[in-house]
Amino acid sequence: MDKIPILRMGAFLLVTIQVDLYDRLALNLEADLVQMVNKTSAKGVLIDISAVSIVDSFMGRIIGNIASMSKILDAETVVVGMQPAVAITLIELGLPLKGVHTALDMEKGMNLLKSMIDETEEEADEDEMSDDLITE
Repeated sequence: MDKIPILRMGAFLLVTIQVDLYDRLALNLEADLVQMVNKTSAKGVLIDISAVSIVDSFMGRIIGNIASMSKILDAETVVVGMQPAVAITLIELGLPLKGVHTALDMEKGMNLLKSMIDETEEEADEDEMSDDLITE
């Protein structure tokens, strides 16, 4: 059975999709990735789809599901390397991919994840400080 590797890089998980995803492989990726986010307490998921030339509505939903489930587990999702034809197809299919952030390449995707994590931590610190003020 095919499996797409999930690599851990610090607080992030990295997935590079090098093959066309058929339904079973996409569902396995979704389950494995969400399980890894939970297991590792990852703060971000970076999905590289630069080798993917075709995305159908099922694949679009899987990416959206991964982002939604990761968000529930306190992790942000960034998709990188989307080819123009794939972006056009997603729009034509009416798939907004809510909760999925995009970047042109891996470097920009990592920077985006880092900035989102920093913002989240700053907001948590501010909430903690305001809670301290209320209890004093």
